[in-house]
Amino acid sequence: MTLDKIEAAARLLYEDHHEGRAFRLLPADLAPDDDTEAYRMQDAFVGLLLADGAGPVIGYKIALTSKAMQEMVGSNQPSAGVLLHTRRYDSPTTLKADAFQHLGIECELAVELAEDLPLSSLPLSIEQVASKVAAIRPAFELVEDRNADYENLAVGSLIADNAWNGGIVVGAPLNGWRDTDLAAWPARLTINDREADAGVLGDAMGHPFKVVAWLADHLAARGQSLKAGMILMTGSVVRTQFARAGESYVFEIADQCQAALTVRD
Repeated sequence: MTLDKIEAAARLLYEDHHEGRAFRLLPADLAPDDDTEAYRMQDAFVGLLLADGAGPVIGYKIALTSKAMQEMVGSNQPSAGVLLHTRRYDSPTTLKADAFQHLGIECELAVELAEDLPLSSLPLSIEQVASKVAAIRPAFELVEDRNADYENLAVGSLIADNAWNGGIVVGAPLNGWRDTDLAAWPARLTINDREADAGVLGDAMGHPFKVVAWLADHLAARGQSLKAGMILMTGSVVRTQFARAGESYVFEIADQCQAALTVRD
């Protein structure tokens, strides 16, 4: 692993985004040798975005929370990416389709931390995670796959590209979730007032707080930790939808709270 390789990969990713190029696997001489190297490339790429004023970092996303998605990219575990301040939107919001190359919309539970999760407390149980949570919210992750060829993916290139995060849309806090089976809470997506898909919150790794526990362990292995106030996107619980101008998306959890997004020309 060399610093030159890390920086060159990050610069290539930055230029591809800036020039509006389609997603491509990193070339052989820059392809990460393992996940550790891929995350160092992600750090360097995010550093270039921060230098452009996209920050600060406000939390993390977790991708590949289903076995099907992991198998598609040749991984045996989830992957993480960074959330940036300038890419957070409050629900309801309207976005322009041409602000993205190819916008995927994923319906997720966003977890907002009330307290730091110190390294000394790991590994975390669901109950321990719950005790550190300030709020949970319905949210959309905006997935910028840059017209990727889904038949030709590699997890290292996906990680290096900040796990394709293009932003988040966050709804109001949900009520009454403590001391309930949160994994069983129903969730549904409507597009232009018609139901498109439905699931339960446990469709992401069995429980959304298991996703947070995985992320805490993942960051600890890299000498990092989760901080109070961070937002954590815990993985899609319905099928990814690809946005089209003129469509309105509403993600509702337990018939009480929603995130709303309209895409226009």
